[in-house]
Amino acid sequence: MSNISNFMHHHFDKPADELGDIEKRVLAKAHERKVISTDVNAALSAEASFGARVADGIARVGGSWSFIIAFLAFLAVWTIINTVLLATRAFDPYPFVFLNLSMLAAIQAPIIMMSQNRQAERDRFEAAKDYEVNLKAELEVLSLHQKIDMHVLTELTALREDVARLTAALSARS
Repeated sequence: MSNISNFMHHHFDKPADELGDIEKRVLAKAHERKVISTDVNAALSAEASFGARVADGIARVGGSWSFIIAFLAFLAVWTIINTVLLATRAFDPYPFVFLNLSMLAAIQAPIIMMSQNRQAERDRFEAAKDYEVNLKAELEVLSLHQKIDMHVLTELTALREDVARLTAALSARS
């Protein structure tokens, strides 16, 4: 444990009791030489509640060109039904009060959702790239640690052999 405390003090130049939980967890993983990077997109998807998945699905459908085209077709059908087919007994006669209440919002909302979907897709892409870069950096650092450790062990073995040889030579002289 004192080895981890020394490790924390060496990297943060403050005592272990002043470190936050995240700093302690990261330093413990670094001391153990384990990877800590996680794929944020996969983690969020795995933890999403049913309601969040439904909301994402609705945003995906509602924020699409197919929805906008379908809604424009609905507006055309509504207008045709209330002007041509139901000329005498239209349930929403011209100027289409019921339709006008939501027409602008119904066109703007999918376009706004499309923009938000594109931004969310960009954010997911950036998070995936950040994860890849972080993971690569961690793996490179772990690899460097391993190479340095192997080099140090090789040098220590050579030094021990030299010391044993010199000790044997000194023993042979006396």
